[in-house]
Amino acid sequence: MQDNVPEADPTIDTEPLARWMDAQGLPGAGEPLSATFISGGASNEIFELRRGDAVMALRKPPRKVPKGRNEIMLREYRVIHALNGTDVPHPEGIAVCDDTSVLGSCFYIMGHIDGFTPMGDLPSPFAESEELRQQMAYELVDGIAKLGQVDWRAAGLEGFGKPEGFLDRQVDRWLAHLDKIRFRDLPGLEEAGAWLRTHTPKHFTPGIIHGDYQFANVMFHRDAPARLAAIVDWEMATVGDPLLDLAWILMTWPDPGEDRNQGYVDYTGMPSRDELMHFYAQRSGLPVDAMDYYVVLARFKMACVLEAGYARYVQGGADNPKMAMFGDVVLSMASRAKQLAESSTLPATA
Repeated sequence: MQDNVPEADPTIDTEPLARWMDAQGLPGAGEPLSATFISGGASNEIFELRRGDAVMALRKPPRKVPKGRNEIMLREYRVIHALNGTDVPHPEGIAVCDDTSVLGSCFYIMGHIDGFTPMGDLPSPFAESEELRQQMAYELVDGIAKLGQVDWRAAGLEGFGKPEGFLDRQVDRWLAHLDKIRFRDLPGLEEAGAWLRTHTPKHFTPGIIHGDYQFANVMFHRDAPARLAAIVDWEMATVGDPLLDLAWILMTWPDPGEDRNQGYVDYTGMPSRDELMHFYAQRSGLPVDAMDYYVVLARFKMACVLEAGYARYVQGGADNPKMAMFGDVVLSMASRAKQLAESSTLPATA
């Protein structure tokens, strides 16, 4: 009987990679190349590259490339490269490869970020200081305030998304996504969707949106004061309504007096939802008076997205035990979307 042996970390063949890097004129030409696995899973893998004095990072799909993943790699790179030279903290886009013969998939090379992602216990000095945690919250919001102000056309992102009718499409898009796998009733979801249809803002200022903006998808510098080092994981990015990124933060953010130890972050000492909302308005110049709409939409969308993962788990199509927890989260998001819709004083637009 064979003992259970931990699965080895993924590797990449550095010889063809080094040849490709030399052909692109990247730093360290002719020097030995090392590639060390940093993190990854079913969707992406990240490696640290060292060559001479140069330190970079490579992002690619896993060896068994999921359908559509190569295209997502190219799309991600297009965003981070477009952000080069802006004030948005992000990994510098260095080079991209669409030739799958090099490593078996598309991949891109980006700047290496020395920092931490605030999940679980925070490192010192942030763990000991409520003032620093407050700074972290404002830095998180400042990141998307800057992102939404980037001139996306001048940055070369014309055609990257479809901002015309972006909000009008949201309910139908996510219900269609849900209908493909729907296997149970989700109380509150239909009511939230109906409310969204009648409260859709008539106008918005299009901008780049991250699409999954939260503490899990940013990195901070390791020392005080709190400073955002990079926004990462751009696979959901598009051009749409930037206020949806703010709502993605606010939809689960606990106010003082609520449970501030929920989820993967300790929110003790961090600002309230209203404080973050008004800070965003001040930094971005965008109006936040219809934020109830965006938070209902964020909860509605989250319920639809997570239900797809939960359905795969229930039906045996996924073995990630974390997906089992999605079931209750979906029900909570649908219920909370309906609750906010019913309590909101936002006037109807249709």
